Amino acid sequence: MIHEKSFYRLFWSLAGTLILEQAVILSVNLADNVMIGSYSETALAGVAAVNMIQFVVQQIVYGLNNGMIVLSSQYWGQKRLEPIRALSAIGLLLEILFAVGMFVLATLCPQWLVRLFVDDEAIIAEGVRYLRIIRFTYLFFAMTTILLGAMRSVETVRLALVVSSVSLVVNCSMNFLLIPGRFGLPELGVRGAAIGTLTARILEFVLVCVYVFRFDKKLRLRLGDLLHLDRTLLKDFLRVDYPILVQAVIWGVSNAMQTAFLGHMAASAMTAYSISSTVFLLLKVTSVGACTAASILVGKQIGQGDGARLRSMVRTMQVMFLCIGLCLAAALFIIRLPLLSMYQISDETYQLASTFILIQCVVLFTMSYQMPVNAGILRGGGDTRYGMILDLISIWGIVLPVSYLAAFNWNWPPVAVVICLNADQVFKCVPAAIRVNRFHWINNLTRKDSAAPQRAR
Repeated sequence: MIHEKSFYRLFWSLAGTLILEQAVILSVNLADNVMIGSYSETALAGVAAVNMIQFVVQQIVYGLNNGMIVLSSQYWGQKRLEPIRALSAIGLLLEILFAVGMFVLATLCPQWLVRLFVDDEAIIAEGVRYLRIIRFTYLFFAMTTILLGAMRSVETVRLALVVSSVSLVVNCSMNFLLIPGRFGLPELGVRGAAIGTLTARILEFVLVCVYVFRFDKKLRLRLGDLLHLDRTLLKDFLRVDYPILVQAVIWGVSNAMQTAFLGHMAASAMTAYSISSTVFLLLKVTSVGACTAASILVGKQIGQGDGARLRSMVRTMQVMFLCIGLCLAAALFIIRLPLLSMYQISDETYQLASTFILIQCVVLFTMSYQMPVNAGILRGGGDTRYGMILDLISIWGIVLPVSYLAAFNWNWPPVAVVICLNADQVFKCVPAAIRVNRFHWINNLTRKDSAAPQRAR
C-alpha cells in the first residue's frame, strides 16, 4: 500500500476532475430525459431508442481515444512530446472517418436504425425526428473527444470539465425554451432537445480548439501536427487500439441489444430501463473517472520504469475501487425514489424502474472494481487484448445468448431479463482480481526512437 499523501492527491485530482466532467456530460442526457419525459412518454421512448445509437457511437469514439491515451501516457512518463502529437493526428483522422460514416448511415436509413430498438410506430416517428438533427453532432463530438484525449494524456484534465459545464448550461437552456415552446418560441418537442444538444456540441468543439491551439503550454499542439501521418506510430496505434476498439464495439452493441430486448418486450419496460439507466450512469461516472485516472497513472509509471512503486500503486488502487463501489451503491439506493418522482410516468413503469435501480445497486458495486481494473490498470499497463477476450466470452458467449432466450423463448419477466443482462458485471470481478495481482500485464509500448519528426518550439 502507498502511504504518501502526494499519490492520493494526484489520483483524486485526476479522477475527481474526470468524474465531474463525466457527470456533467451525462447530466446533458439526464436533462434531455427529464424534460422530454415531462413533455411526453412517447417522446421519451423515442429519444431513448436514439440514445442507444448515440451510445454505440460514443463507445467507438472513446475506444479510438483510449488507444491514443494508453500510448501517449507512456510517452508522457518519458517526457517525449513529439510522439504524442503524432498519435493525436492519427486519432483525429480515424475519428473523422468513423464520424462521417455514421452520419451517412443515419442519413440514409434513420427509420431502420430506430426500428432496431422499438416496434411502436409512434415511438419510431419521434426517434427519427430526433435522429435527423442529432446525426450532425457526430463529427463535432469525435473531434472534440480526441483533442481532449491528447490533453488528458499529459494530465491536463480540467479543460474537459469547464467545456462540459458550459455545454450543460447551453443545452438545458435551449431544452427549456424549445421543447415546450416558451417565450414565443415554437414548440419543437424532440427536435428542440436535439437542437440543444447540437448547439452544445458545436460550442464544445470551438472552446476546445481555442484552448488547445492558443493557450496550452504542455503539449503545444499545432494545426500542422494534425496534418502529418506517422506510419510507424500508426502501426503501433492500430496494434494497441484494435483490442480496445473491438471491446468498445462489443460493449456498445451489446448495450444496444440489451435495450432492444426490453424494447421489444413492452413499452413500459423500455421507458423504465431508460430512466433507471440514466440514474445508474450518472453515478457510474465515478468509476469511469477512476478508470481513466488509473490508466493514465499506470501508463506514466511504466514509462518512468519504477516497477516496485507500480505494484504498490496497483494494490492501493484496488482497495480504493472497492470503497468507491460501496459508496456508489449506497448513494443509488438512497436517491432512487426522489429521482423517480421527477418523471410523469404510469404506476407500472414506476415500479419497474424502481426494481431495475435496486438491481443496479449491486451491479454498481461490482462494476466499480472490475471496470477500473480491466479497463484502467490492465489497459494502462499495455495489456489491451485481455479485456477484449474477456468481453467476447462473457458478453457474447454468456450474457447475450442467455438474455435473448430469457426474453424471447422462455418469456421471463423484464426484471429477470435485466438481471441476466447485467450478470457479467458481477462475475468479471474474479478474473479481474486474478489477472491484475499476477502482474504479467506490464508492457512498455514506447519506441526508443520515434519516427515522428522533431521541430523547434
